[in-house]
Amino acid sequence: MSDRPGITIVVPVFNEEQSVQPLYRKICEACEALRGLYEVIFVDDGSTDQTFHILERIHRQDARLKVIRFSKNFGQTAAMAAGFEYARGEVIVSMDGDLQNDPADIPRLLAKLEEGYDVVCGWRKNRRDRFWTRRVPSVVANWLIGRVTGVRVHDNGCSLKAYRASVIKGVVLYGEMHRFIPAMARLTGARIAEIGVNHHPRRFGKSKYGIGRTWRVVLDIITVKMITSFASRPAHWFGFLSFPCMASGLSALFVASGVYLGRLIEEWMVMSTVALLFLILGIHLLAMGIIAELAMKTGDYRPKNTLHSSVTVL
Repeated sequence: MSDRPGITIVVPVFNEEQSVQPLYRKICEACEALRGLYEVIFVDDGSTDQTFHILERIHRQDARLKVIRFSKNFGQTAAMAAGFEYARGEVIVSMDGDLQNDPADIPRLLAKLEEGYDVVCGWRKNRRDRFWTRRVPSVVANWLIGRVTGVRVHDNGCSLKAYRASVIKGVVLYGEMHRFIPAMARLTGARIAEIGVNHHPRRFGKSKYGIGRTWRVVLDIITVKMITSFASRPAHWFGFLSFPCMASGLSALFVASGVYLGRLIEEWMVMSTVALLFLILGIHLLAMGIIAELAMKTGDYRPKNTLHSSVTVL
């Protein structure tokens, strides 16, 4: 199509009424320098302030701005997934809507992409966030993600990334998986690079993230490990978990038989109960693995489809 944009910029926003207009101007300035067709998609993730109305006004003045509005807050991952789905560009760039990411870095991301990569991640080397509540947990989380997934990226949490549309549209995102996009993209064989990008202090509003989300990141790491390593063989994952339980149950059963020979009835009852519980848990995990194998081969559930009934597109 002659009017198909070469680049789509996807920006999830939630209660960013003071940021969206200056951010849109900065994005346009960066993209105009590229001398090609582009579009900008703002995804309003159920904002309760004037964010959507400001975006609606900009849309009436500039058709290059598309607006997707959720009827309620679904989270950043769902907002990104919706933006990727509606994007028409051959290359898609994602970024935050709080002015901390710098649109001036977009040409550099695209230049790196042209070197033959499929995903280029931004790395906030000089991050302007609180040290103990944001930067330290981020370093630990990125180290864990790299160890678990094998995809060594310094800053998985940086939303400023560039993707080939053919790659990112094949990545299924749900839950809070936006920070694991490099690991999920690697499953498709994507070539991944990383460059340093600017990061500015937050000017308006307050951050939607904090130290309280750490436990969610840990759970997501476990989920991603299962997806990246055992997606095609879930029975192996549950079998891996069941072996320690089975071994503990057999060990407790052996101890129970020993104390029974010594006629220690109370101790025998305790150990035999422990053995039974561990063995039942191991069998239960194995059964879950079998059920997961059957579910994988008989169905393919895509959570993002449930969002369509809650979306307005301008």
